Amino acid sequence: MTARIVKVKRREMALSERLFLKEIIRGLLTTNRHFWRNWVRRKDTATLNYPEETRPYPPRWRGLHRLMHRADGSVRCVACMLCATHCPAACIEIDEAEHPSIDCEKVPTRFDIDLLKCIFCGLCEEACPCDAIRLDTGTHAPSVTCRVDAVIEMEELLSRGGLSDAQQGGEDT
Repeated sequence: MTARIVKVKRREMALSERLFLKEIIRGLLTTNRHFWRNWVRRKDTATLNYPEETRPYPPRWRGLHRLMHRADGSVRCVACMLCATHCPAACIEIDEAEHPSIDCEKVPTRFDIDLLKCIFCGLCEEACPCDAIRLDTGTHAPSVTCRVDAVIEMEELLSRGGLSDAQQGGEDT
């Protein structure tokens, strides 16, 4: 079985058609019409005058991270690395050391979160077994001028945190 080939003869386009002048003029008229309508009526614009007007946040918006404290003032994190392991963006870096008390095995000496990598998904909060990290501050990530300033260190995370009244293993710790 052979395929049937049909040849179609195209007509020659005029110079105005080849340069697309008519279509370019139509596009410019549409753009001009939208510009003046938005300039005069200001009804269809999506721009907010930011400092004066703010857009309401959705109810599930979290905010920045914070590290929680125990009742004695120590950091609640036991450096189990679950938050760093579950983070899809790999933005959490933790260094651990032995805890001076016999109650805990480890304590973090460094807990850094790179906000340029973080996608604020909340998986670190879900993975933490001891309620040490939360994303419920409701504050924005600060604007930065260099990459080093976008890394939040342990001291800043602890300053945002508060006392956690969660129970581990059925008893207060």
